[in-house]
Amino acid sequence: MSACLFSFASALLLAAEVAANGPISYHIGSWPPPWGIEYRVDWLSAFVLVLVSGMASVVTPYAWRSAAAELRADQVYLFYTMFCLCVAGLLGMTITGDAFNLFVFMEIASLSSYVLIALGRDRRAQYAAYQYLVLGTIGATFYVIGVGILYLATGTLNIADLAQRLPQSGNLRAVFAALAFITVGVSLKLALFPLHVWLPNAYAHAPSAVTAFLAATATKVAVYVLMRFFFGVFDYRQVIGSVPMLEILLALSVVAIVSASLVALWQADLKRLFAYSSVAQIGYITLGISLASKDGLTAAVVHLFNHGITKGALFLLIGGLALRAGSASLECARGLGRRMPLTSLGIVIAGLSLIGVPGTAGFVSKWYLVLGAIEAGKWWLAALVVATSLIAVAYVWRFVEAAYLSEPGERTPAPGETPLTMLAPAWLLVAACVWFGLGTSYTVGGAQRAAALLLGSAP
Repeated sequence: MSACLFSFASALLLAAEVAANGPISYHIGSWPPPWGIEYRVDWLSAFVLVLVSGMASVVTPYAWRSAAAELRADQVYLFYTMFCLCVAGLLGMTITGDAFNLFVFMEIASLSSYVLIALGRDRRAQYAAYQYLVLGTIGATFYVIGVGILYLATGTLNIADLAQRLPQSGNLRAVFAALAFITVGVSLKLALFPLHVWLPNAYAHAPSAVTAFLAATATKVAVYVLMRFFFGVFDYRQVIGSVPMLEILLALSVVAIVSASLVALWQADLKRLFAYSSVAQIGYITLGISLASKDGLTAAVVHLFNHGITKGALFLLIGGLALRAGSASLECARGLGRRMPLTSLGIVIAGLSLIGVPGTAGFVSKWYLVLGAIEAGKWWLAALVVATSLIAVAYVWRFVEAAYLSEPGERTPAPGETPLTMLAPAWLLVAACVWFGLGTSYTVGGAQRAAALLLGSAP
């Protein structure tokens, strides 16, 4: 916990320094880039660093009780070891300025994630971890092939240097091949439809603390990597604009939002329900990226943050239900509003943020997404965002109906709240869902600065 809190404090200080004095560059071993590895923090990376380290700081105290209840005694040390490695990998992916070094940190985060998921209480967790391992390895392979092609075309691995040399390479076939490999590889990591098949099982069967942390951070860091390459390496006006990459991303995002939301309606397990919801919410983020405008990218970046805290809150609270009832099924949630009132209320508030109700963080994200769609002249897209939010109302209502409008069933836990060490971190995120819905200076202001950085970084 101390390491995570130190990382969070460092991320806040880095964000303040970047806001005051601009990007920070650190040369490993005093070797100047592009020959040496550069760690670079600009506003976008600082924004993601705060999210990852902040979520790690919230999840670690929660895990004290959660991990002790869900894992065998001889697995607890392994949980904390892999958790720290996962945090380090995700932070490294965010801060590095070297494309191959990013791959190294990606593998550190991925390998530790596979182990964390496999620690789940039944054998289905091992299957989920194996499925994620296979698809994650394919994604990492695609990414490193793309980076290798870029290196052959430019002779550099430094991300900033790649952006400068790529237009001069003159080998468009290599550039397009690298774009395709990197896009597919990173899309597997961020679970973009139809490359999302690993995510529902991973979230449903992993230990509760692992589900909450990965849902809040892992896919978000992958989205960050995609934005970095789309707007920081490849010229989105010429390279990406010369092929229908953004149009393909738009189509896949729309299908993800609609199909995953509809599938969520029919899930009997809350963790699985909100796992499919995550696929849909990732669709909202990539939808904003596909618009390639200031409002669209603002929506993508702010939803990256807001969905992270919202889904983190939901999975932490559902973990409390699973601890008390032995399961996270909707059947166990019958009459939960009377048996576990604080846990139930927290799930409802976080669910309202997921829907995008005014006064919550989710509303801010969808508001800017609608503005981006209107700015692009895609009124039908704005209508789709509003309409699909109604599907979210339907699947959140399933919990409300079970918890508040149904009599307790045989599987409903006895009266008594989630342990305080688990409830307090979860409610901290619930409060953040409301706080960032009412005060948007950090999230929206930061997202707008990040959007301006991305749009101005292409040659």
